[in-house]
Amino acid sequence: MTSPNIDATAADPGETTLHKPGGTPSHRPPPTGETVGPDPDAARRALIALRGEVARAVVGQDAAVSGLVVALLCRGHALLEGVPGVAKTLLVRTLATALALDTKRLQFTPDLMPGDVTGSLVYDSRSSEFTFRKGPVFTNLLLADEINRTPPKTQAALLEVMEERQVTVDGVPRPLPTPFAVLATQNPVEHEGTYPLPEAQLDRFLVKVTLPLPPRDDEIRVLAHHAGGFDPTNLAAAGVRAVAGPADLAAARTAVGTVAVHPDVLAYIVDLARATRAAPSVQLGVSPRGATALLATTRAWAWLSGRGYATPDDVKALARATLRHRISLRPEAELDGVTADVVLEQVLATVPAPR
Repeated sequence: MTSPNIDATAADPGETTLHKPGGTPSHRPPPTGETVGPDPDAARRALIALRGEVARAVVGQDAAVSGLVVALLCRGHALLEGVPGVAKTLLVRTLATALALDTKRLQFTPDLMPGDVTGSLVYDSRSSEFTFRKGPVFTNLLLADEINRTPPKTQAALLEVMEERQVTVDGVPRPLPTPFAVLATQNPVEHEGTYPLPEAQLDRFLVKVTLPLPPRDDEIRVLAHHAGGFDPTNLAAAGVRAVAGPADLAAARTAVGTVAVHPDVLAYIVDLARATRAAPSVQLGVSPRGATALLATTRAWAWLSGRGYATPDDVKALARATLRHRISLRPEAELDGVTADVVLEQVLATVPAPR
């Protein structure tokens, strides 16, 4: 990928190679005689091209696009957080268009019922039978807009959907299409009338991607787009086209599974997770499931960077996006202005990386 990492704070992931004590590289790319799936190199090029295609409609959010692509490569879900007006919804719509995937948008509101999400049984008077009417989750990319505006009962309707990729109604499991991912948005500053996601539901999201306010130059570009006639509701007029598809995504997912991870890198991931649990400002640190999530995103980032092995820099590049929503802070620490990102910065600075 052309961007160094998801949060633009670590070194280029292609620069660091883990070495054995004697100075010999301990990683080797997979054997060249083996291919995985239909042309994984072409799939990589197609997925990297997504960023340029999304940029036709969304300005200055390359890091967020990278985070979403990593989530899709790992068969995971993503939580997008940002203040209103930073193009969270437009980003998901544009990504789905550039990936040639079916997408549905569901606006979460306080009166939304679980059946409005998953679907429900409807009585057919002509056949005198109940038939299942599919809900909006039966798609490839579900945009769950303002997910924290609906009560916990409706939020919980997504638990089975996100974990098992199926909906069970009246005892009958109904599988969802492949690929499937939930891309949810939430507002970090408006708390009136919201229902914060419980820890169990937050843990279902592979990454939490933050969309900051754009710098001045990018904001000028946004206004220039609109001054030139850009219409956010008409992506075709903006020139957005499909540059990748489900076949590319499937080939990429298979290839990511072949990325080698040295035992020292595995130990580094575990040490980072354990360090969050020992941090004085943390009430609940990263669980073993969070460590496995970081392993998955690390391998995906290494593959996107063109390597068949993972490095410590790959871990650092994805640590914030993968772990920030899995850390629960003590109330007194929150009052002092401590955030999960601050904790992760301290952990990354103190836990020694393997060489």
